[in-house]
Amino acid sequence: MSTAGGTDTASVGDRWLDTPRRYGRVSRAFHWLMAALFAWQFAGALLYVVTGDNAVTRLVGGSHFTLGFTLFVLVLLRGAWGLANLARRPPHTGLLGRAAVVGHLLIYALMVVVPGLALLRQYGSGKPFTPYGIPLMPGRGDKVAWMVVPGDLLHHWLAFTLLAVLIGHVIMAFLHRKLWKEDVLARMT
Repeated sequence: MSTAGGTDTASVGDRWLDTPRRYGRVSRAFHWLMAALFAWQFAGALLYVVTGDNAVTRLVGGSHFTLGFTLFVLVLLRGAWGLANLARRPPHTGLLGRAAVVGHLLIYALMVVVPGLALLRQYGSGKPFTPYGIPLMPGRGDKVAWMVVPGDLLHHWLAFTLLAVLIGHVIMAFLHRKLWKEDVLARMT
């Protein structure tokens, strides 16, 4: 079937939807947008760890809460999109394929848990949270310790665990190309 411009509508849909050969435009947009936002998040966090509280870390880290919330919303949308496209996505076969599925599930779990803990901590702190000027959490006078403690204990460490897993994800994409001559990165570019 053709559109007025002579383009096959199935191929237009294939550009946006995932296929067994490659990820569609929506999946790729989610992937690379989130990669850029995570790079900014981790750059700020690493700068703070290395140099402490200063003008540069306040500049880079000033967006940390709002950007973390944005990433949380994006991962939920991306997860829903991924589930909707699950049957069409490139297959992960063999032992390495199963390892890739486990790795991706770990990434998704951490991408939900890390900001989820921060949001729980923020709500429990009683402080207001207004990402993009939207009053998401009004300020209160009371603090709810059981909501604050998990974020205080785990957010930082799980975030750096996520960073390590993401670095492993990037390394594996290059190893697939160099060692196993499989250009899995091309599916996402």
